[in-house]
Amino acid sequence: MVTINDIQNNISAELSALNAIIEDTLRSSSPLMQQVVQNFLRAKGKQIRPILVILSGKYFGEASKPVLYAGAAIELLHNASLIHDDVIDESRERRGLPTINRVWDNHIAVLVGDFFVSGALHCAEFTKDFRVITAMSSLGRALSLGEIEQIDNARSRSVDEETYINIIRKKTASLFCSCVQVGGYAAGAPEDQLRDLMAYAELLGICFQIKDDIFDYFDNKEVGKPTGNDLREGKMTLPLIYALSKTDAPRHSEMVELSHKDILEPSDIATLIEYAKEQGGIDYAYARMEQLKQQADEIISRLPHSESLDAFRMIFSYIISRRY
Repeated sequence: MVTINDIQNNISAELSALNAIIEDTLRSSSPLMQQVVQNFLRAKGKQIRPILVILSGKYFGEASKPVLYAGAAIELLHNASLIHDDVIDESRERRGLPTINRVWDNHIAVLVGDFFVSGALHCAEFTKDFRVITAMSSLGRALSLGEIEQIDNARSRSVDEETYINIIRKKTASLFCSCVQVGGYAAGAPEDQLRDLMAYAELLGICFQIKDDIFDYFDNKEVGKPTGNDLREGKMTLPLIYALSKTDAPRHSEMVELSHKDILEPSDIATLIEYAKEQGGIDYAYARMEQLKQQADEIISRLPHSESLDAFRMIFSYIISRRY
């Protein structure tokens, strides 16, 4: 089975240089800001997104300094969105550590998130490629729209599969597309050569979110958030959406009514999770990921072979098989 270490080890020098750029960009004269930033950076996560930027840069040329700054811009904007998400969702834990809003408060968390956004803009500017700057601004809009659509749909709790895919296309897959896009731009790639790799990255991003959502149906401390957290926040994800779409299933009406409650008790969440499993929701989500992977394989098979493309394939396999 492919591990994240297998992927990271092949580009360890580039990742180290990218992380040094991030740390340097976030350095400030404020002791409080420094304290919060250093605490947050203790858990870097898997860094899939900057890895995609580096691989895209290497595929179209090399992991040059502009490529590394483009990767740092992506990672900073991504982390800013996580910090702001934790405020919106009132999350208590992120990557196995207490969130900024839990340790300090929402005011500090919002300001730190904004500081990360400014760092992302600084790094994008350093690439001296207007296409990178434009892509980053478009990405910021897409991420915001994806989040607000998810909040809007959470209020009604009436989400079908098409709506669900469209939401995660904006809130997650758009970021994966942008990773490949800015990495290619920073390496000097022309637009027409980027299209197929961006289409691949979109499918990768959709699978990443589906797998993330599957974790919510199981108790896994490595994931860094409690079981049923999505339902607690009013978010309907693919396993339950599929289960509730089976109108002839036992207790269907009862489960639909339960899922529409304004406030779900822990027992309600446990019931809905079990129902999704009983009705094959988890199996269906895995089957959808395999379908998307087949589409992605068809796309990437049309591209000239390189070691970077092999790494892209490894990442897709890892995304589906990962345990957290």
